[in-house]
Amino acid sequence: MCDKSLLQEIEEVNIAMGLIKLGARMQVLESETSLSRRRLLRLYKEIRGCPPPKGMLPFSEDWFMSWEQNIHSSMFYNIYLYLQKTAPGRSIEILMKTYKLYLEQCDSCCDDKPVLGLTRAWTLLRFINCGIISRKPCGVCGGGFIVTTEVIKKPFTCSLCNPPSRALKKSQVNNVGLMEAFSL
Repeated sequence: MCDKSLLQEIEEVNIAMGLIKLGARMQVLESETSLSRRRLLRLYKEIRGCPPPKGMLPFSEDWFMSWEQNIHSSMFYNIYLYLQKTAPGRSIEILMKTYKLYLEQCDSCCDDKPVLGLTRAWTLLRFINCGIISRKPCGVCGGGFIVTTEVIKKPFTCSLCNPPSRALKKSQVNNVGLMEAFSL
């Protein structure tokens, strides 16, 4: 086993602390840091005051395709792409910055808790990296939205331009703020 420098270990702990504060599950922490499970559990308990939730991570691209989840996931991914171009760094650091900006957008336009949790955002990026999900512009507004690979060759209209009837019954979302995030 190779020795890690103290600075590397501190950086890993800081990343783990940031992820825990943003709501990451243990599987995300284990995947994105080289800290032992025991240390991560201890760190999680110190920060959150309780043990981490148990169970499997979500593994279905269908969740991201529902109208509201698609809008939030697409907004998150557009912010991620922008930060990836303008603020290079480790992908996990870009993920954390992106999620913080996403939360700021949610605070400014939504009264409820955010639709997209950090673990789902992390899963979304993994799905995109392995080709399960892609990004495609809307044929009406031109905004970039995530779609499954089956939809990539078909004409696509986003749910902001053509909202489903159930979306109109829900409280109105500040579409102007959302549309700005899609035009990045």
